Amino acid sequence: MSSYFITGAGRGLGLELVNQLSRMPSNQVSIVIAASRSQPTAALQEVVDRSHGRVIPITVTITDRSSIDMAVREVSSRLEGKGLDVLINNAGVMPGAFKGIAKMDNLRYAFEVNVEAVHETTAALLPLLKKGAGKQVVNISTTVGSISQAEGFAQAPFPAYKVSKAALNMLTVQYALEYGKEGFTFYVISPGWLKTDMGSQNADLGVDVGAGAVLDIVLNSRPEYNGTFRNILVPGWENNEGPNRYDGKEVPW
Repeated sequence: MSSYFITGAGRGLGLELVNQLSRMPSNQVSIVIAASRSQPTAALQEVVDRSHGRVIPITVTITDRSSIDMAVREVSSRLEGKGLDVLINNAGVMPGAFKGIAKMDNLRYAFEVNVEAVHETTAALLPLLKKGAGKQVVNISTTVGSISQAEGFAQAPFPAYKVSKAALNMLTVQYALEYGKEGFTFYVISPGWLKTDMGSQNADLGVDVGAGAVLDIVLNSRPEYNGTFRNILVPGWENNEGPNRYDGKEVPW
């Protein structure tokens, strides 16, 4: 049985990850901590209500270390002395710069949420993760943050998002290098372009498809994933023309 902590669980990909985990057998998933910045949305509360106590919503502001520390104390109490197995840092922001990069005025905000908050959340939960059997930390990133593939996404007017996700990728590698020797697996997953509030309804994939593909990776994680950038696998999209391919392979940094 594995325990999970997922940020950004009130909507979008985070909500669907919680939803799908809650439907798995209890001998596979014991508890899911669904973290969001406000009281549970109606959709999240519905998942909580039918989970028979396996999904626990908590309120945490991931840009406030004192709020994170308070959440960690609550999680520790909920786990009743057991460790945390899997952390999925999913919460993020995608601010635009529609007048060009020189007019970008939201880089600090993007770094605060997409990089610094991930670091603070991970660092605060490390003691519980060290006690867990899974020792798995998954950071949700994007191929848009791949420097090697930057030209293919040049028209997307979200430079702060791209830059901060590239930094998140390097943060993940730094954690992987330091904690891999302790049995941890730190890695990045690109969940694809999903039909969420962030991704819009013009996106490639339904959020259920993206979440299922992410969990396929998480549930089948191997030690060699440590320090890598994983792409989801979606049948039929392996050889798609254009920048978005979902082939299950490693993404170039």
